[in-house]
Amino acid sequence: GLELAGDVLYEGTGLAGRSQLRELDPATGAVRRAADLPDGMFGEGVTVVGPHLWQLTYQDGYALEWDRAGLTVQRRVPITGEGWGLCFDGTRLVRTDGTARLRFHDPGTFAETGSVPVTLDGQPLPEINELECADGRVWANVWKTEKIVAIDPATGRVTAVVDASGLLPADQRDGVDVLNGIAAVAPGEFLLTGKYWPTSFRVRFVAQ
Repeated sequence: GLELAGDVLYEGTGLAGRSQLRELDPATGAVRRAADLPDGMFGEGVTVVGPHLWQLTYQDGYALEWDRAGLTVQRRVPITGEGWGLCFDGTRLVRTDGTARLRFHDPGTFAETGSVPVTLDGQPLPEINELECADGRVWANVWKTEKIVAIDPATGRVTAVVDASGLLPADQRDGVDVLNGIAAVAPGEFLLTGKYWPTSFRVRFVAQ
């Protein structure tokens, strides 16, 4: 999970027993504060809703609501299926669970309110992962690829595909995992990173 809110970059890290919610300096990446997830939970996507922040857990069966001021968990809400990516479009939460579907949730209660299948060229697109809601679209990493897709949340149709291959230089690739982090930082501009990546990149998507 990765999301910019004001002068704070929030990062959710994964792995069972080692997951944290972190506040980072967006200019330097330095960790300002960090809190461990309760009970060894495996953390996934994060998104800010006012004074709170929602964080998914992978297979623990809960969404966690954090108080941003205290960086403390306020409650756990049961969810069905896995938790992968999460974003807030200003009205509703959007979640992925490893399938070819976007799921919508109430931002106050996390109750599921609907869903839409995701398709690329008329075919289901599974394993959509980390999310960012921006420009009226849902931007999503596709797991185990270096592609990012733009999804129309009304229809689930992919309207653009971004090729991010080669973003991380070859000399920084030892020990890293997949591209898996996207945060809107300005109109049309995003911060991208990945699991265990030593670097984040500020980019603009350009049509070709």
